[in-house]
Parts: sequence; C-alpha cells; structure tokens
Amino acid sequence: MSPTPFGVRLRAAMDAHGPLCVGIDPHQQLVESWGLPYSLQGVERFALTCVEAFGGEVACVKPQSAFFEVFGSRGVALLERVQAGLREAGTLTILDVKRGDIGSTMTAYAEAFLGQDNPDAVDAITVSPYLGYGSLRPALDLAATTGRGVFVLALTSNPEGASVQHARGAGGRSVAGEVVAGAAEDNAAARRAGDLGNVGLVVGATIGDAVQDLDLDLRSMGGPLLAPGVGAQGGTAESLRQVFGAALPQVLPSSSREVLSAGPEVRALREAVRRTGQQMRALVAPSD
Repeated sequence: MSPTPFGVRLRAAMDAHGPLCVGIDPHQQLVESWGLPYSLQGVERFALTCVEAFGGEVACVKPQSAFFEVFGSRGVALLERVQAGLREAGTLTILDVKRGDIGSTMTAYAEAFLGQDNPDAVDAITVSPYLGYGSLRPALDLAATTGRGVFVLALTSNPEGASVQHARGAGGRSVAGEVVAGAAEDNAAARRAGDLGNVGLVVGATIGDAVQDLDLDLRSMGGPLLAPGVGAQGGTAESLRQVFGAALPQVLPSSSREVLSAGPEVRALREAVRRTGQQMRALVAPSD
C-alpha cells in the first residue's frame, strides 16, 4: 500500500488543530530565559518540555536542527528523541535543515531525512534551491515515493535574501519565480485531485509586497506555504493577508519565539499554542 502523501496528512492536521507550526529553537537566549543552563542538559529539558506541550496540540512542529547539532553527536541524539516523541504523539515534524546540493550528495541528504527505511525519518524537511531547483530532484522524488514532503526556500524575510531571490534571469523571470514554477509543476497531480501538494514553499510573513512585485501566483502553486516570522519577528494577521492574499488557505504560519517565550511551564506553553492557533484559524477561514 502506498503511503499517504504528506500534503494530505498536513491538510488533515491543519483542519484538526488549526494552521499553525510551532518551532523548537533552543538557542542560548531562549534556554536561559527559562532559567535553564545553556548546556546539553538545559537544552534537553527545554526541548522535551516542548514535546510534552506541543505533541497532539498543533498541526506540526519545526525543530531547528542547528541548535541541536551544536552539541555534536549527543545533540543529534537528542534531536532524534524529540522527533520520536512528536511522532508518538501523532504530530507532524518539519525538520529545519535547509539542505541543498547536487547529485549523489543531495541523494544522500534525501536518504538521511526522508528515506523509507530510516527509523529517524521526519515528515518533511526544508531545502535550499540555490544550486538550481532541479538540483533538489533526489529529495523531491524520494519524498513523493515515501509520503514525505519538502519545503523549498522561495522568499525569505532576511534582508540579504532579496538580492538573490528577486534577481531576474535572461527570460525575465525572477529566481523566486523559477522556484514557484518548479513547485507548481511537481504539485500538478495533487492539485488536479484537489489535494495539497507535497512540495511546499518557505515564504516569510514579513516580506511586504514582494509576491505582487514579482508577479508570483502562490495560489496556483498548489502546495503548503510555510510562513515563518509570525509574532515576535513582526508577522501579523495584516502582514499575512498582504503577503499571501488569495493563497491564505494554503498558509502554515510558523511561530517560535512568540510561543516559546511563554515557557517553561507546559500549561502556559499549551495556552500560548491554543491562543495563537485560534488566531491563525480565524485568519485563514474562508470569508462569507
């Protein structure tokens, strides 16, 4: 039996819990703000508290791999425990690793995170397309086979991103436009079936009029739109409407600091998740 596609599972999770992705970002400032030492033990307490608070409560959780990798193999082992805990709770995980390479190297990255027989495989990963969208083919194809997903960087909110993502090639289409077009092609079959595609895009919640200025059709792209930057980074309901317009039903807002700052108590974290989730559900609900 073929695995249920990631886009189908994500849509079901968004319908059940509301369209919200919560990050687990145990960087030093956040960990210490919880009264914990910035050490492997402190990060372990931080991360496992998040698993307890978020598991079964949100559509998906996005651990940031770098904040675990910084502690070496023990940090990676902790990340695997986080992923296992969320999986046991029935919560989807998007691992924020932003991998991107070519040929056999990209194939190895894909197998590491999306492989069928990998016990630590996650539901989706973030990938970088700046060696060309086609360089991601090993991950795109493997994800389609194993029922997992990828989120491709398209329009990020960091100020340096525009110099690359807004640049136009000889044909006049922007780099971001090439990424959107590639994702639309990969999602075509799912879109025809009325499903959410397995290939999502990362589009910052605070990029202003960039989508309109670059003439990008995010609605027809057919996949989920991961929108980091909601809350503490300045993303609001108004900015989400400005950025995404008619594509709002596909948007998966992502909040990290805004929710994590409610810690360290599990109850307070859950309350923050539920409050933010209700706000996001109201935002993307179809208007009468």
